[in-house]
Amino acid sequence: MGHPEAAEKFIANDERMHWHDKALWFVREKRDLAAHGIPEWEELRRVAKQIKTHVMSKLDVYLEEFEENAKEKGIHVHWAKDAKEHNEIVLKLLLNRGAKKLVKSKSMLTEECHLNPYLEENGIDVVDTDLGERIVQLREEAPSHIVLPAIHLKKEDVGTTFEHFLKTEKGNSDPTYLTRSARVHLRKKFLNADASLTGVNFGIAETGGIVVCTNEGNADLGASLAKLHIASMGIEKIIPKIKDLAVFTRLLSRSATGQPITSYTSHFHAPVEGGEMHIIIVDNGRSKILGSQDFKQSLNCIRCGACLNTCPIYRRSGGHSYGYTIPGPIGSTLGPSKDLSANKTLPFACTLCASCSNVCPIKIDLHHQLYKYRQHVVNAGLLATKKHTILKVAAWVMKHPSLLDFGGKIARKIVPIMPRSILYSSANIWGKKRELPKFPKNSFKELYKQHKEGKK
Repeated sequence: MGHPEAAEKFIANDERMHWHDKALWFVREKRDLAAHGIPEWEELRRVAKQIKTHVMSKLDVYLEEFEENAKEKGIHVHWAKDAKEHNEIVLKLLLNRGAKKLVKSKSMLTEECHLNPYLEENGIDVVDTDLGERIVQLREEAPSHIVLPAIHLKKEDVGTTFEHFLKTEKGNSDPTYLTRSARVHLRKKFLNADASLTGVNFGIAETGGIVVCTNEGNADLGASLAKLHIASMGIEKIIPKIKDLAVFTRLLSRSATGQPITSYTSHFHAPVEGGEMHIIIVDNGRSKILGSQDFKQSLNCIRCGACLNTCPIYRRSGGHSYGYTIPGPIGSTLGPSKDLSANKTLPFACTLCASCSNVCPIKIDLHHQLYKYRQHVVNAGLLATKKHTILKVAAWVMKHPSLLDFGGKIARKIVPIMPRSILYSSANIWGKKRELPKFPKNSFKELYKQHKEGKK
């Protein structure tokens, strides 16, 4: 199922579509207020882009520097070429310590690798400890947003979920009550965990340490209480020096949620006393993107979610309609980079309005990448036959101005008097959710000609 079919299911619930749109636009407005509050905002974006572009040009050097410095601090470093290797390394580390209970903080990389089902199939009890992640985990759903995993749900949906799984009061959907219930539930999981796994927001080559940004402190609890800490890090998460971190932390939280900084910006530079710390550096297709002149900028992404919050398509179609781990504009370029055939509809889930590029803190040219991927889809012969035929016919007509003028003249006379049953039949896919505008009596060219003649 492609994006159009999946989106149709989401927008069938008109009320949900509108509050989803409104909720995300509220976050976008918070981002704008936070950004406008910093006079040097555009300078921060420019510097951040320079840093990430520089790192990607010397990625092998910085990764080796990171590994060397991490090992000096007693951290074990592993390399995984793909999701399979990553998952196997995690399982091996858990089995070597006899760990059966794992607590996880938010990690889109582990979602990408489908780690949870893999571990569960091998007898490991996995608990996502981010509140939004825990909600969707209990519901057996994927996150619908990279920062706000349960944004597609109302508080009543969460209340029903907790009532079933956490035995909360029936019909009680008060957010404070539900949050406190989740805290009690998760605290037990933290205390009884054998191991913890975190994602990585930034890996610092200069120090060999990692930084994890959360608003709930769940990464800190997991990594501090358990004696085994595993961190999953994509190769693109590296930054050169500790001083560079200040640039990205100022951009990240403001772009994501409109906050000056996340509640917890946690540095992990060594294992806990008597424990082990392991970092798994994962490629999983990233090297392929790095080798692409057109799309390598997408690796600069710091996963703030700003492009999702502003995108008119994402806001109205929901994250699950994308069918890829990361939805929205950034997912619509990363997905085809991974598998063009499976994600061929995603580059078309875009109006090319460029709002995503305008809000991106690292100034990634997302709308250009999506336009370029449309060409790749066509060149690969993956565009739907009906759409391809219509576009070819339209292109041919537009190459013949006289025919275009004649067609417009006929349409202005015939279309307004056509019965709706014919005009909006099943053959008119475009008209399924749209109303044609009122047709003018004259075309622009005719009006322009009349205007010129009237001046003579």
